Amino acid sequence: QVQLVESGGGLVQTGGSLRLSCTASGFSLDDYAIGWFRQTPGKAEREGVSCMSSNRVTAYYMESVKGRFTISRHNGNNTMILQMNSLKPEDTALYYCGVGVRTYSTGEQCIIDGMYRWGRGTMVTVSS
Repeated sequence: QVQLVESGGGLVQTGGSLRLSCTASGFSLDDYAIGWFRQTPGKAEREGVSCMSSNRVTAYYMESVKGRFTISRHNGNNTMILQMNSLKPEDTALYYCGVGVRTYSTGEQCIIDGMYRWGRGTMVTVSS
């Protein structure tokens, strides 16, 4: 079955850390650009938090998470990771992983063109 499954969300206090994982099955992450997106209550669209090119050369980050979040991919176990440190209440959102053909930055967020699959999301709640 072709799918992406996220894990690692939860409730954390301000300043804490979480590590989100997204494991692919039925296809190889090697062939795709990868990304993490989030959707906050009241917003209709998902924002591109961090994305990485398929060749790992380029990684993009939303301005508000630079220096705090790190995206990585672990091709050996077909998994992508978002390490989130120094979390803030404004990071509270439903986080999704996604893969597609290519990625680029608008200056405000990253975009994945030719989206192939989305995960179902994992909730991150940061308490003040």
